[in-house]
Formats: sequence, structure tokens, C-alpha cells
Amino acid sequence: MKIVMLVYPGMTPLDLMGPLQAWSQIPEVNIQFVWKDLEPILTDTGLSIVPTHRFEDAYPAPDILFAPGGSQPAIDLMSDSEVIEFLKSRGASAKWVTSVCTGALLIGAAGLLEGYKATTHWAAKDFLPSLGAIVTEGRYVIDRNRATGGGVTAGIDFGLAMIAELVDETTAMAIQLGMEYSPKPPFAAGTPDEAPDEIVKLVLDKYAAGTS
Repeated sequence: MKIVMLVYPGMTPLDLMGPLQAWSQIPEVNIQFVWKDLEPILTDTGLSIVPTHRFEDAYPAPDILFAPGGSQPAIDLMSDSEVIEFLKSRGASAKWVTSVCTGALLIGAAGLLEGYKATTHWAAKDFLPSLGAIVTEGRYVIDRNRATGGGVTAGIDFGLAMIAELVDETTAMAIQLGMEYSPKPPFAAGTPDEAPDEIVKLVLDKYAAGTS
């Protein structure tokens, strides 16, 4: 199985790491981390990721094309013609076109969500209709050969659901168990519906200021 995962400056690493941790355990999987060059990329946590391939060297017809999110950097990349053209070219031949969080805005900007149900981070869902997507609630949404995950931590749910689609549920459940993935968060504040109004406002104010 050939997987192409976009990486870029300012991205949110957990968007990538959630599905990566799951997908890396699929037998005979080959994963490329792709950017314009091979220099280390600084993420929004201060952690650097080193690309393995340039755009021109990425698999021409991957089984999975994946885009992670990254708050303002993802929005900025929507107008980067080189990135969008890369996503268009690989998306046209990929068996699956996928994203987590605001990575949906990138594949949407490449025209790859037109007419498809999709989700993204709750604070970015208003962007989806203008990209031709049908906003759909869920930790992940699968519509034909498009799969999108919600914000950040939803990448683990998304990654496991994709394994069930690509391999089988037994493999997905075994990987889930190996990861000991049975979340019980310390607070009921993981969605706008759960969180107190003042917490929602605090987070929205941070996004509006360009911070995460």
C-alpha cells in the first residue's frame, strides 16, 4: 500500500501522527512524507518533521493521498499554486483522497471535495460549502473514496476507520488494542456543544488572533 502524506511548515503534527501511528502498522505499507524540498519543517508545536520526498518524486498514483491541518498555515496554503497543483495531480489518480482537521480545506481548494460529504475542525466548517463540500457531522466522514477527519485528535478515529475500509475490521481493532486507544478525557470540553460558552469564546479568540 502506497501512502502520500503532505507535510508543511506550521502544520499540526498530531493531525499527521494519529493516522500515521495506525497506518504504519498495516502490512507492506510504504509511506512518503512530501513537501517542496527536503529541509526540516517546523510544526506548530516546535517539533520538526523531515520530508522524505519532494513533490515531483512522490508516488504518481498512491493508494492514499493525505493532508493534515494547521490553523492559519493551512488557510495560507489554499492560495499556494504549487501545493494545490500537487494535490490536484495526485488526487486525480489516488484511490483515496483524505484529510484530518483543516487539511480538508487544502484538498477542497484543489477541487477534490466537490459534491462530497466532509468534515473538518469545528471552527473551520464554514469554509467547506464554498469548496463544494457537503458539511457532515462526525469524528470522521467517509463518502465513496473521500475520507475526512475532524479536528486533531479525530485523526486516530479516522485512521482506524480507514484501516477497516482498506484491510478489515479485525486488523483495525487489533491495531486499536495495540495502541490502547480507549479515550476518557479529563474534561467534557472537547466540542463546542460540550464546552462552556466562555471556553468556546476563548478558543475562537485565539484562532482569530492567529494562534493555536
